[in-house]
Amino acid sequence: MSFSRNSDINGTRRPISDPLGGGWSERFALGLATGFGVGKVPGAPGTAGSLAALPLFLLLQAQPPALYLVTLVGWIALGVWACDRAEKLLGQRDPRCVVLDEVVGMLVALSWVRPGLLSMALGFGFFRLFDILKIPPIRYLERRIPGGLGVMMDDVVAGLYAQIGLRLVLGILR
Repeated sequence: MSFSRNSDINGTRRPISDPLGGGWSERFALGLATGFGVGKVPGAPGTAGSLAALPLFLLLQAQPPALYLVTLVGWIALGVWACDRAEKLLGQRDPRCVVLDEVVGMLVALSWVRPGLLSMALGFGFFRLFDILKIPPIRYLERRIPGGLGVMMDDVVAGLYAQIGLRLVLGILR
């Protein structure tokens, strides 16, 4: 078992597998991966994580498209790291409390879409639909790619599917 750099007041080293006793990077990774508590919403943490993405989307959508893309890629990379750490700290594969993948999936689903109640509601609905149904290759990615990359990629692809569905419906309605 590996240990964090942190030790308690008596100098006792704490194992990394204890998320509450981990070092700052372990605590940050776990906090980020769980949406700083959003993932602890009882019953539907994935839905809560998806909803938590909306304020972040509203902040990011005002940026030029290239900056949105760079920021989105940064969130994906940070998510791979944080979700990988969270899996190891919690000792579970794709724990339900990890919702950063849903946040990023929603940012993908809503990319370059004019914000509004209709577009955000449709984007949310499509993303949750594809995230739950896990049509190919989403389930394959979730099951076959290990670690944080697998946690993130199934939701990124669900976000891409949601983006397509959202644009089709918005195109029909306009």
